[in-house]
Amino acid sequence: MKKYLIQSLRLTLVLLLLLCVIYPVLLAFAAKLSKGGGNGEKIMLKGKVVGYANIGQTFSQPTYFWGRPSAVGYDAAGSGGSNKGPSNEENNRLIAARIDALIKYHPYLKRSEIPADLVTASASGLDPNISPQAARIQVKRVAAARNLSEQEVSALVDMHTEKPAMGLLGPSKVNVLKLNVALEQVK
Repeated sequence: MKKYLIQSLRLTLVLLLLLCVIYPVLLAFAAKLSKGGGNGEKIMLKGKVVGYANIGQTFSQPTYFWGRPSAVGYDAAGSGGSNKGPSNEENNRLIAARIDALIKYHPYLKRSEIPADLVTASASGLDPNISPQAARIQVKRVAAARNLSEQEVSALVDMHTEKPAMGLLGPSKVNVLKLNVALEQVK
């Protein structure tokens, strides 16, 4: 019995050292090497922080690209999805209302052309990205609201489309905040 107790204590101490000291130190070191030095990648406009690259924001004015809806209002302190599936009537009504709002501002669109990421919330509620398709369907509205040509705005979308990591991992995406900051810097 004493033999097992000593082995258990040794294993506990080793795991304690590994998981409570070594692992957190390695994570902190890796974070310091990342963009933002572990404090998040800050997005600046005219010398002021306007947000972070990995946390979405609500944009509702026609002059800006709109991001993915959030079930938590982009509150990083309480991230989470709605947990409502396709058979949930409340969720279906919410999605239908979002589609109607998009069509109001994009009358040239058919319901079938609206990408899912513009009407459904992400699992975290913090997703800062939309698909390139979701950005492209907004080009006409944004260009008209800003008195810019569609080609200028479309070129900005293309410039801010991030390809999959190593050409394989994940989908192409557009960071909405970075794209909207670039719009503010036009002219």
